Amino acid sequence: GGRRWVGRRWRRGRWVVVGGGGLSWGLRWKVAVGIARAVEYLHQGTDRCVVHRDIKPSNILLSSKKAPMLCDFGLATWTHGPSLPFLCKTVKGTFGYLAPEYFQHGKLSDKTDVYAFGVLLLELITGRKPIDTNRPQGDENLVLWAKPLMQQGERAIEELVDPRLRSSSYSHLELNRMVRTAAACLNSEESGRPRISQVIGMLHGEDDNCDDWSVFTGSSCFAGFSPQLQDSQVKSDMRDHLTLAMLGISDDEDDLYGR
Repeated sequence: GGRRWVGRRWRRGRWVVVGGGGLSWGLRWKVAVGIARAVEYLHQGTDRCVVHRDIKPSNILLSSKKAPMLCDFGLATWTHGPSLPFLCKTVKGTFGYLAPEYFQHGKLSDKTDVYAFGVLLLELITGRKPIDTNRPQGDENLVLWAKPLMQQGERAIEELVDPRLRSSSYSHLELNRMVRTAAACLNSEESGRPRISQVIGMLHGEDDNCDDWSVFTGSSCFAGFSPQLQDSQVKSDMRDHLTLAMLGISDDEDDLYGR
């Protein structure tokens, strides 16, 4: 089960933080699947649904055997159940990973974690940070940069993948699955995102029989998923989010702003 992917103890010298672009493809895939199972355990493996609220590479540790562990539960909170959102008076988390309905309205649910997991997948695919002020204007936000490319489907896959990964060094099937899954997780509508158990299914190929790349055109045969990647209001909200993130606030701050 997913319990073994949830970190409980820090043993000095035996863990390294996930981050940077130096990870092999095999290890990136292992992180994606392992953290998905950790989130599934939090959402569905206990008596009450737990929302982590801060899924990001710096909260993922690798053991000496390269097993990924999801750590740092300082912002975690209970919910009434999966897909039952509630309103938070204070929005907490890390810029670049916050779902639109959460940073705009304080609406929190397990789908908040699913969105953050989608950003994590994009980082694993591209090797880029979620917000990078050193990028050209308009490309600073990873999600805004990647969504138009994901809409183009398979022909744009090479533009998404981390250039440090040689074509022969990664599985094209796993890469395609990861891109499809990221697109589903980053749906602008909370109700349109898959649950984490469905995310795991997508990573393991349950969506492979869908018509080629229809997931990017808005007509997916994946149950419960209807992407809206071009929603103009959400794009505007994301730009507002980026503006806030560029006001000199550290990417590592946890309590970013309140409502």
